[in-house]
Amino acid sequence: MRLFGFVSALIITAGLHTATWANDDKLGNLTLTDAWVRASVPGQINGAGYLQINNAGNGEDKLVGVSSDAALRIELHSVVTEQSVAKMREVNSISIPANSMVKLAPGSYHIMFLQLTGPFKQDGTVPVTLKFEKAGEVRVGFQVKPSTYNPSANDMHGGHVHMPGMQH
Repeated sequence: MRLFGFVSALIITAGLHTATWANDDKLGNLTLTDAWVRASVPGQINGAGYLQINNAGNGEDKLVGVSSDAALRIELHSVVTEQSVAKMREVNSISIPANSMVKLAPGSYHIMFLQLTGPFKQDGTVPVTLKFEKAGEVRVGFQVKPSTYNPSANDMHGGHVHMPGMQH
């Protein structure tokens, strides 16, 4: 009987470990997936974070803040094009419409880590707390991808994206 309990505990622990690496976090009606940053290169002092936020609720929510010990300052940014030049701009919040999905991705919305307290090391995790206007706060582990990581164009749907099967 003790062996069964030990094996059950081992299976449960392995399942929890897998869930951690899958990086799916739920907070109320929000599901947060695919949180990642690129590994730092020598001399790099800033970094950017990306993730997908799905809102299955009937009301809008907003990402209003981010905190982490990984940087001295963290801001929410968008990318705007002025006179054919893409420029980053700080925003106060990122709207997550009801029954929709928003993807923070290169060239669009992102989390800017300014003055890193240490390099982002490949295959590591950067702990980040996201604060939402209605849903509250959630701690998320951002996976550190290789410094050369660049998701395919098919995966980059920055900004507001209507999620298949969801209604506005």
